[in-house]
Amino acid sequence: MSPRKRGLTEEAAAASIEQACRLLRLPSIRQQFADLADGAARDQMSYRAFLAELLMTECDDRARRRSERRIKAAAFPRDKSLRTFDFEANPNVDPATVNTLATCEWVKKGEPLCLIGDSGTGKSHLLIALGTEAAMNGFRVRYVLATKLVNELVEAADEKQLTKTIARYGRVDLLCIDELGYMELDRRGAELLFQVLTEREEKNSVAIASNESFSGWTKTFTDPRLCAAIVDRLTFNGAIIQTGTDSYRLAHTKAQADQAAS
Repeated sequence: MSPRKRGLTEEAAAASIEQACRLLRLPSIRQQFADLADGAARDQMSYRAFLAELLMTECDDRARRRSERRIKAAAFPRDKSLRTFDFEANPNVDPATVNTLATCEWVKKGEPLCLIGDSGTGKSHLLIALGTEAAMNGFRVRYVLATKLVNELVEAADEKQLTKTIARYGRVDLLCIDELGYMELDRRGAELLFQVLTEREEKNSVAIASNESFSGWTKTFTDPRLCAAIVDRLTFNGAIIQTGTDSYRLAHTKAQADQAAS
């Protein structure tokens, strides 16, 4: 039934739609209704088809906004995507393996991921990109530098807030720990980090990026037994990607310098 047959002018109908959308909290329909209605009339869509398009527009926008909120909550330091990762520049990284990880089944199963390689080989890029994929797939994600996490845990322990802090890091579906291995941790810091990993073990995923191979982790975790236990937590049933030793960033910078000089 048209608005006129119900005694509503087009202007009154538009005002009623505006008010109803505000009351029902349907911002996408409110913003796009006029264009969608014009398109429906032009394409001679049925009432059901037009209603379906309206509702799907709202659903799609809500899903997009939820993804944006989860990505923001993850606190990534910069935007990185798998689409921009240069697999040709680093043949050590298998695209098929990364594409499988992008399905996020490992996050669903609570399995770990280790990205090991020298600086500039793309491990942080992959860590952030895979974390972003997880957030877009509905998982709660948190990114943190290893040293920042340990410092936060030490401060929480001093303020008798450790249980609360560990529980907060335990709740997220995927915890991304970057730059593990860059600095030596004292025994207390290493033990606190171990508590976080234990809290998450076989329940929620941990993904780490490290510039040290596992054999070199004794430089970070100086207690051999604690080091072995942490490696065990981070590798059991998990995936390990070796990004190699050839710095992509260094090669890219050198190529740009050579091009500018030629």
